[in-house]
Amino acid sequence: MTYVTHTRQAIADYSVDKQAAAQAELDKYIETQAEAVAPTKDPLTSRDRRIIGEIIQVEPESVRTIWLEGGITVWVRFVNGSCLPFDRNWFATRVAEVKATLLETPRERNERLSDELEKACTVFGLYHGEVDWLSFSTKLYQDGHFVGFIGCNKQSWYARPRQYGVNRVAASAEQVIASLGVRAAVAA
Repeated sequence: MTYVTHTRQAIADYSVDKQAAAQAELDKYIETQAEAVAPTKDPLTSRDRRIIGEIIQVEPESVRTIWLEGGITVWVRFVNGSCLPFDRNWFATRVAEVKATLLETPRERNERLSDELEKACTVFGLYHGEVDWLSFSTKLYQDGHFVGFIGCNKQSWYARPRQYGVNRVAASAEQVIASLGVRAAVAA
């Protein structure tokens, strides 16, 4: 009589190897994701760093962060890891003095004007395209229809309803948007 011996099939070993490889790949992926640090927003602006640098007479780029301890002491931490303590009242007084005399950089001006434009567009229910910082101009749209161009130069805000034409000048983004004949959006 002939006896049949059953052995493990090769396919079972193949699936175990595939599963182990898939698990190893997943583990490696999870490890790389765990190593990736999500970018955090820096609490200090470049203007803040310039103010602090002016007060304590260091390069603004060397300032990492500041914090208040016990409501009394302002600590300034530097990129190299060292820290300096300052009296809160003295530091606050110096910040106010330096802020009053520190000139706005072109980048800070652009950021401030961009914020102003965004707020004004919200008031009128408009959307604007990507801002071109070299000329600070953009196209405005309302309900998918082109409204006009708006921009800002060294003198003031300006708007025009067509590509070529006369600029309408005003002191704020809201005023030049209104000069295009757009009415403020009303809440429903």
